[in-house]
Amino acid sequence: QELASENGYTVDVEGFEKSFRHHQEISQAGAAQRFKGGLADHSEETTKLHTATHLLHAALRKVLGEEVAQKGSNITAERLRFDFSFSRKVNKEELKEIENLVNEFIEKDAEVICEEMPLEKAKESGAIGLFESKYGNMVKVYTIGDFSKELCGGPHVARTGELGRFKIKKEESSSAGVRRIKAVLTE
Repeated sequence: QELASENGYTVDVEGFEKSFRHHQEISQAGAAQRFKGGLADHSEETTKLHTATHLLHAALRKVLGEEVAQKGSNITAERLRFDFSFSRKVNKEELKEIENLVNEFIEKDAEVICEEMPLEKAKESGAIGLFESKYGNMVKVYTIGDFSKELCGGPHVARTGELGRFKIKKEESSSAGVRRIKAVLTE
């Protein structure tokens, strides 16, 4: 304020503090959403779709290659949206293969196992870590059958057989080098 005065400016300190508080509230709300793992809520349907994202990620890596990595997700009770690194459009045959593979994982009725362990041990175990900067020293690793092992903090079903049928609705570009799949679960 003193520097501004010396240069002939006035400072609206009250206005600045009000704007700054508003910005902090918006930022904190965004941070709270980010640490919910892209989940709208923890309802049964959202939990099922969240578990399905793990199966989708595993199927994408199996069909398209190990370089596929999750870039984000948004899950509501109605649908999942999954963003992943990939340089080209996924063709219809690949999408069908991915969808079929997810449904095979579901039909195996595999147990979803959660273990808490140090981050280094999780990495050594082969778990895939997404957005590692948000994890602390102790992490939860979810293992689903022999097809998925990921660091995660979200809610999951006990067995894959609870999910029903997996259906891809759309595949599109999200941004440069990132593709997006929208999918649902049906009975």
